[in-house]
Amino acid sequence: MGSPDLPPVCDYEGSDYQQRFWERGGREYEDRVEAIALRRLLRGARGQWLLEVGAGAGRNTPRYTGFQRVVLLDYSRTMLQEAQRRLGRDGRFVYVAGNAYTLPFMDAFFDAATMIRVLHHMADPQRALAEVRRVLRPGGLFILEFASKRHLKAILRYLLRRQNWSPFTLEPIEFAPLNYDFHPRAVEDWLRAAGFRIQRRLTVSHFRLNLLKRLVPTSVLVALDALAQRTGDWWQLTPSVFVRAVAVTTGEKISESGPAPAATEPRFRCPACGFGPLTRRDDRLPCPQCGRVWAVRDGIYDFKEPLA
Repeated sequence: MGSPDLPPVCDYEGSDYQQRFWERGGREYEDRVEAIALRRLLRGARGQWLLEVGAGAGRNTPRYTGFQRVVLLDYSRTMLQEAQRRLGRDGRFVYVAGNAYTLPFMDAFFDAATMIRVLHHMADPQRALAEVRRVLRPGGLFILEFASKRHLKAILRYLLRRQNWSPFTLEPIEFAPLNYDFHPRAVEDWLRAAGFRIQRRLTVSHFRLNLLKRLVPTSVLVALDALAQRTGDWWQLTPSVFVRAVAVTTGEKISESGPAPAATEPRFRCPACGFGPLTRRDDRLPCPQCGRVWAVRDGIYDFKEPLA
């Protein structure tokens, strides 16, 4: 659930998603091909701070090796607690419970951001993308993964009249509550409108069929997918598409000056009224403008609900 003036949020609070879907769900193929895509799109990327929007239990977090600090943001506190158990509290990782529609960070703080397997839960994807752009510095890197409606299985089902919706039209399809597939061109239009320039596309999960995963060794499927990913700039006909984009502003030259100045913790702002930066006082972050108080609980900055 979201606040009355915000789109609804898909809340994984208390969910066993990491174990059920990734560890026991036969998803080794998907995990390995996504790791390859991330490695390719992050090649050469370096910086102080990376924001992982919808980090969940931290499945991808160890893959962001080029960044000194990683902020794991998720709406679910229990998922962040699981990430803490997996990754520890060594100071490199910062755990933040918050809403992707109202990111609790100051403008232009981050050097890079990722959003993997998250956009498909967004009822208002344009708003979420605009928030990511707001917290990225000019020239900052953004890696986005989204679920595509224009993939081969959907096209075949449509041509055989086994589904009513068209994979060729631009509007999203909500196939389950708060689960959306998007047309690749629509997503790229939203990225450009938010202030991003697209640099590269990779198509991922070409062989996401249970029959293939049962009959063909995973290592073979992964190797074939790694080859096919490179066709992403030519066409996008897979259920998962990765995009590498860079944050720009109209009329502004992309900065090549390197990462943002060093900071010991993120520069937070109040997600309710936008005031910032907030000053931490013990285990609280009070907002002097609206009076709300945000807590720090067991190493998690909690911007999901205020104390007052």
